[in-house]
Amino acid sequence: MARKSGSHADITGPKVREAALKLFARDGYAAVSMRKIAAEVGVQAGALYLYTPDKQSLLYDLMKVHMEELLDAWREADTGGTPPERLEAFARFHIHYHLDRPDNIFIAYMELRNLDDANFAEIEVLRRRYEQGLIDILEAGNASGDFAVPDPKLAAMAAISMLNGVTTWFRDGGRLSRETVETIYWDMLRKSVAA
Repeated sequence: MARKSGSHADITGPKVREAALKLFARDGYAAVSMRKIAAEVGVQAGALYLYTPDKQSLLYDLMKVHMEELLDAWREADTGGTPPERLEAFARFHIHYHLDRPDNIFIAYMELRNLDDANFAEIEVLRRRYEQGLIDILEAGNASGDFAVPDPKLAAMAAISMLNGVTTWFRDGGRLSRETVETIYWDMLRKSVAA
């Protein structure tokens, strides 16, 4: 199938992913058709198949890219230090990173149920890798005596859920600045694990 005149893969491909991200986050994966994505991009539905094999692949790709970029960004941001310093860095990083990506985080957590088994397993590996980074910090804090966390895995999942919640209500220009929100959330997290 020939690409129509004026079509550019390096432009249209990202537009397809952006449209899918926006629509999946707003309407939910199940309610979004390939035709709806095509209309958002301004192409015929059949043209989408030049950029993705199907809707499932598009959802998987959005989640995979999000998780890989998140892991890379945390690797760069984690400069070491004491367990409390690393925990503060993680909390601030997680909020800061995701406030600019609310649709990504919504899809990464709320649309997991729509992945087929093979895709779910691959995304779950990436999610567990990110969670393990936080578990490692909590375990190090237990070992150093800085933290008293009876179940670091459970505490990590609870912390990530709390931090994720910021993206559902925070708006720039509101009553609290990003930095203030990060500080308040860090303080709550610190108190929840303190020895």
